[in-house]
Order: sequence, then C-alpha cells, then structure tokens
Amino acid sequence: MNPVRPVLRRFDAWLSEQYHVRVFTHDPECILRIQLSPVPRTLRLVDETISPGVPALLIHWWNERVDPIPIQGATVAWARDTSRRMRYSLRLIADLMQSDSAGREIQAVGGITAHVVLSKVDGGRAMLEHLGFAVMPYHRPLGAFGEFWENFYTWWVMWTFNPVSTRRRSMFNLQRTEFWMSRQAFLEIYGKHR
Repeated sequence: MNPVRPVLRRFDAWLSEQYHVRVFTHDPECILRIQLSPVPRTLRLVDETISPGVPALLIHWWNERVDPIPIQGATVAWARDTSRRMRYSLRLIADLMQSDSAGREIQAVGGITAHVVLSKVDGGRAMLEHLGFAVMPYHRPLGAFGEFWENFYTWWVMWTFNPVSTRRRSMFNLQRTEFWMSRQAFLEIYGKHR
C-alpha cells in the first residue's frame, strides 16, 4: 500500500469529526454517514420550496464501506450492489428521521458530490434521479477558489479509497453538483410506510 494513503485516511477521519459527519448505524450494509446542517439557500424542488436555514440532513459516502470499483472498471454487478446498498442506507436514514427527536426536525435531505456531471445524464446523475433526488448546480459558498480546494481534497479522497475512480478524472475536471429531496418526498419513498 502507498504510504500516503493511511495518512489521508486519518486526515479524512479527522476532518469528518470536525464537520460532525457521523456514523448513525453499525449495520454492515450501510454505506452512508450523515451530517446535520442548515439548508444553505432556497431550494426550489418539484414538490416544495425549502427556505434557507431550516434543518437538513446531508448524506456522505462512508468511504471505508463502499466497495472499490474493480480494477477492470465499474461492472454491472458492482453497480447493482452499490445501488442496492445505497437504497438500503437511505431506508436506514428514513428510519432515523422518523424515530429520532432531532430527525423529526429535518426538512430536506441532500448532499454535494463530485461524481456527477450536471451537463449530461451519466450513470451517477441517472442513479441520483432514479433515487428521487433533484440534481442541481453547486452553490459555491467559497467561490471558484474554494471549489478548487474542495475538488483537490475530493480527488485525493477518491485516490485513497477508490483509486480506479481517478483513472479518467483529474482534480481539474471535477464538477461539484448538489442533490436534494424534501422530507416529505424522502419519507414517501424510503419511510416505514413504504
């Protein structure tokens, strides 16, 4: 193993702690972590407009739990298993939102990814939309300079946990994209009444 990877793994764990990205279950099938955060701006979704400042739940890959892309590239089996585990993880999040007192305040669920290209329907975008999320441009809270450093860090995390994913992507062509869903829509799809 490259000696830099363990250092980056420790740094990623430290940064996650600083930003309160937390593990909410020890279920071995879960591949997501969560972060409570206010909605950063007005979100105009299909079913609802979400005001800035209301509680939101941001979802993050649990990098240590996501199976690396096979050396030959993403296979149908890998994509199917990742999709299955993603849906399962979203159902666990819905269970938490319905049972936890803080979870009952959540008005939106979403996140930011550098794995989706907004200008074309690629596998990542299609998956997010199929999961029910609205995919939209990234709101740059720190401007282009800040986005460069976010992409710089993201590329090194990809290289650390899933090196095959960096084969055709440089840190200079990563594009950050947001994905969001209202609480009501999220629970209709993933909640206990499903």
